[in-house]
Amino acid sequence: MSSHPLTLLVDNGSLAPAATQALRALAAQLAARLEIAVEPVSLLHANAIDPQALAGRPAEILEPAIQRHLAAGQNSFLILPLFFGPSLALTEYLPATLARLRQTHPQLTVQLAPPLHASGDRRLAQILAEHVQAMRPPHSPTEPVWVALVDHGSPCAMVTAVRNELATQLAAELGPRAAAVTPCSMERRPAAAYDFNEPLLNKLLTTLPWSERRVIVALQFLLPGRHAGPSGDIAEICRQAEATQPGLRTAMTALVGDHPLLIEILADRWRSARALALD
Repeated sequence: MSSHPLTLLVDNGSLAPAATQALRALAAQLAARLEIAVEPVSLLHANAIDPQALAGRPAEILEPAIQRHLAAGQNSFLILPLFFGPSLALTEYLPATLARLRQTHPQLTVQLAPPLHASGDRRLAQILAEHVQAMRPPHSPTEPVWVALVDHGSPCAMVTAVRNELATQLAAELGPRAAAVTPCSMERRPAAAYDFNEPLLNKLLTTLPWSERRVIVALQFLLPGRHAGPSGDIAEICRQAEATQPGLRTAMTALVGDHPLLIEILADRWRSARALALD
């Protein structure tokens, strides 16, 4: 039996093969960076992807993946969350899943590393700023840009607070190069209790003065999937807004997961979890 924790790089999960492929690429890069084994695992959904779309290698979700390793004698795990903040997936779903596993495997031990955002760490904002800078129009490289920082939208106010703090940091990173930086959500739950997600991206883009500007839509998304990417929900929101607002032009940034600095952030979150465990 192994007493050393096996590192699992865990995302929420997607039905899009590109998301699992990107997760696997990040796990491989992180494994090389830390010189350890890192397995890519999703909380949900990914196991429904046709393995033929994944070079014949099925995607795994967390609970059966841990059960497989437990059966082989691996009892200790370090979960490295590929999440910006304390999503309900981490604070509710994950603890419930681990509690269920411990009912039949009391020997199971799990270290949970912190999510990507951490107070005082501005590297996520640096990634976003570099992505925004890359989308500046070449004919006016010094003109201040209008930036909409968009995330999925969350039922958890603490997750939205992370997005809002990133928007503040992004504005500071861009300085006078930005005319405005506004956080917004792709979607939200309808009840008034979730008003903290406002404004929605579609509302922002169709409201003056945004509707008459060239807007850089900064994607606070990690991996490609149904929402992010050239044919995703965000792109469709932008296309629909442009169709009704003749003065609006939008450009979407690259994903946070595309930036090499993300591996350094993940490596630091892993080191933080290991240091706490060894204290």
